[in-house]
Amino acid sequence: MTAVAVWSILLTPGQKETIVPQADLQIKNAALGEKLSDESGRTTVKLTYANPATIDDEDELDEESPEEGITAVLCSLTAGKIEQSACDLILESDEEYTFELIGKNTVYLYGNYIDQNTNQPPYDSDMDSDMSDEGAYNLDDVSSDVEVHPDELQGLEDDSDRFEELPQDEPKAEEPKPSKRPRDDAMDTDTQPAEKVSKKKKAKKQKGEDGQAIPVAVEEKAVEPKGGKEEEKKADKKEKKKQKAAEEKKGGASKELAGGVKIRDVKIGDGKTAKNGAKVSMRYIGKLQNGKIFDQNTKSKPFSFKLGSGEVIKGWDVGVAGMQIGGEREIIVPPAMGYGARKMGDIPANSTLIFEVKCLEIK
Repeated sequence: MTAVAVWSILLTPGQKETIVPQADLQIKNAALGEKLSDESGRTTVKLTYANPATIDDEDELDEESPEEGITAVLCSLTAGKIEQSACDLILESDEEYTFELIGKNTVYLYGNYIDQNTNQPPYDSDMDSDMSDEGAYNLDDVSSDVEVHPDELQGLEDDSDRFEELPQDEPKAEEPKPSKRPRDDAMDTDTQPAEKVSKKKKAKKQKGEDGQAIPVAVEEKAVEPKGGKEEEKKADKKEKKKQKAAEEKKGGASKELAGGVKIRDVKIGDGKTAKNGAKVSMRYIGKLQNGKIFDQNTKSKPFSFKLGSGEVIKGWDVGVAGMQIGGEREIIVPPAMGYGARKMGDIPANSTLIFEVKCLEIK
């Protein structure tokens, strides 16, 4: 499944919005509008679509009977509590769908046009052609018995005297080949004493013109220090420690998660892993893209919440998942996974939020 283009729609209370998608459409998120008409009320998004039930016998279909639509609740949003909701609903192309709001606040729906036909095997496969070729060769029509006239067999019996069996010669055992020729052995034995003689001659002292012996230079072998290898090992260990410290300081590579949330692990923790349903205690610093800090928790009581239950913005539920105790992480939250088009205190509308978080405890 591949996202093709972005899709969005604004739903207004008291007005029904009917759409007919030109391609398959996936609705991924619903969020309250920037201005709230009811700051404490609940707004429900309802969806009405045609009944997908099929009829086997088309002749029995009564064309005069009205088509009955099915109405379902897509989500319910409450100002100040749950102001956005993640969705995963695919609407098929060329079908009619109607959205309606029950409440006083406007709602934005976001999603993508998608292509669901990627990586699909072609319909014209070779399997059908192989099956058709097997039917072309029907071996049931071929008889396994061949009829021969008795007179033809008599002629074959009379010709048996013309054939003579030849005795088969027994294979001769192969003689083992000598590993070396005698000449080579002789040459080896001859060269050995010559080498010894030459070494002895080299070892003798040479005499000068005055009859005094000239000392022979002896090649000295380089002696490696005993502690050389140990020092190299210690140097390698120090280098590896420096590289590890530099990697921890630099942090890991950035990863992109669902909804466009990006994370980068600055330090990997140990122990329990944060999963949906767990209560996590965090320290954090929240900044805008220009570096301005809009919120932080670095002292006293840490900030605690239940992961995956919608108590925080969606970007935190996605970005904190997978952390371990003691781990530090940078989380970049796009507007759709943060506060969207609404202004929240010092946070402007449609702001990308950057959080530096540290996990203290997981229950």
